[in-house]
Amino acid sequence: MSRENLILIIDDEVQIRRLLEITLQSNGFNICEALNGREGINLAASQQPELIILDIGLPDLSGHEVLKKLREWYTNPVIILSVQSNEEDIVKALDSGANDYLVKPFRTGELLARIRSALRSNNNSEDTKAVFSIADIEIDFVARTVKKKNELIKLTVTEYKLAALFAQHAGKVLTHQYLLREVWGPGYINQSQYLRVFIAQLRKKIEDDPNRPVYIVTESGVGYRFASQD
Repeated sequence: MSRENLILIIDDEVQIRRLLEITLQSNGFNICEALNGREGINLAASQQPELIILDIGLPDLSGHEVLKKLREWYTNPVIILSVQSNEEDIVKALDSGANDYLVKPFRTGELLARIRSALRSNNNSEDTKAVFSIADIEIDFVARTVKKKNELIKLTVTEYKLAALFAQHAGKVLTHQYLLREVWGPGYINQSQYLRVFIAQLRKKIEDDPNRPVYIVTESGVGYRFASQD
């Protein structure tokens, strides 16, 4: 089995696997499939896929358990695909290391876009580029500066930390808890007002219209997603 563009599907629903098989193969991806969590973990180890699509409701282990075991060693993107749409499950999965979360039923076009974004972000993270750029925004990680339309934007230390964290995870949903922990520390994971204030300030500085953001996009009830490099 070719490992190039290989995606592992871990899902016990036959109809979903067939849909994913048709969609992914017609878009140039190779696939392998697992019907339960244990088989999925074994295939991930033996086939080393570029990306994993993981269901939460598996017959043996829960998807959360599988994700936890995978993240002990697997560093490539994992996208959760599940009928479970409650905020608690989504936040738990993202905080446990999932790159994205889609709720069934899903649109195949959106899934493909999320897959491309996750793969692109993963490739970018493997680069040692000192500068991240998207549209008219440029973030220099060495100089610790942010520019918009080649003009330097004056950011506070905290605002820069947020901007850099978003850029390093462009295209990925970052939960409120993750952002608070990474920027302010573990003692602040329940202080969501800090985050709201600083997100609003950052949007005023980098967005053309802060009320209609295109860079820092809200994922309702979960967190924020920074635009990926398209």
